Amino acid sequence: MASLVLAGNTSGSITISSPSVSGSNTLSLPANTGTVITTGSTGQVINQASLPTGSVLQVVNATYGTATSSSSTSFSATGLTASITPKFSTSKILVIVNQNGIATGTAFTGMSLQLLRGATDLTLFATQTSYQTISLYTSAGTSYLDSPATTSATTYSTSQALTYGAGTVISQSANAVSTITLMEIAA
Repeated sequence: MASLVLAGNTSGSITISSPSVSGSNTLSLPANTGTVITTGSTGQVINQASLPTGSVLQVVNATYGTATSSSSTSFSATGLTASITPKFSTSKILVIVNQNGIATGTAFTGMSLQLLRGATDLTLFATQTSYQTISLYTSAGTSYLDSPATTSATTYSTSQALTYGAGTVISQSANAVSTITLMEIAA
């Protein structure tokens, strides 16, 4: 195995060793000034332009299991929420929600669910979801690709409303925990 030793400017040295492989291999260095990132490096960041589109930059996950009830036809918070601070303003945020619930009072009580970024309604992901009878849990979910265009902390949440029947809709409980996952995707 051949090695190339580079003397440091003031002291020490860097040794570049070739691997034990057959055939010829080429390592191309960039034709500009920069820093080579190694597996032993800390505090170094790959610049955004070098990241392939679709790279996952960070993941945030939250769960919520406290029952939140509503008998209103107006939307109200379920308590399921998560926040993410995007690294780049061009990033997309993939939001994945699994919202659990139950109905009480009457059979065939329906719930509508929406996904919000802050106070902005992004999508209605369940409309008149029917909870068949008392104590029958069900779930609704969505995957939504958002473009918040910010590097500030951004909060995503769900809200619920009674949209069918005359009972009470209850999102999540200790027996049916709801989840929300936020993934920052390089664009």
